[in-house]
Amino acid sequence: MRENTPGLTFLRTMEKDAPGAAAWVTGNSANPGLSGLVKFYATPYGGILVEAEFFGLPNSSVPGSTGFYAMHIHENGDCALPFDRTGNHYSRTPAMHPDHTGDMIPLFANQGYAWCAFYDKRIALPEIMGRSVVVHAMPDDFVTQPSGNSGEKIGCGVIR
Repeated sequence: MRENTPGLTFLRTMEKDAPGAAAWVTGNSANPGLSGLVKFYATPYGGILVEAEFFGLPNSSVPGSTGFYAMHIHENGDCALPFDRTGNHYSRTPAMHPDHTGDMIPLFANQGYAWCAFYDKRIALPEIMGRSVVVHAMPDDFVTQPSGNSGEKIGCGVIR
């Protein structure tokens, strides 16, 4: 008999429920093939369940390539190229990086494709509406201020 764990609840949520919000992420001019969908689901545990799927991340044409990319929620939902109006990482209260509310886990890509799902109790759906999800060219080092030395913004989508 399988017990009802949070993980099983999350699987059922992604399978059966509509997300409470989503961001369609598109690439910058140097990465026009980058696209992805980030979905945000309410949970019975508070916080949100995040599911992200990306195609066309850099090195997608290199067989066997892998890469890490930073993904954050930024303050502003302005994804006009070159994504320079997204503001800083969203944070409900003043905090040092990586303790911003919008700091998320890194994306791990294989030949340009990445999929991940994670639970984050620091975020509530109403507070992220209208903000942006940004994908950066490099992994977040989780140390450097103010944004983890994660490099250029290569993808952006507004959370709706």
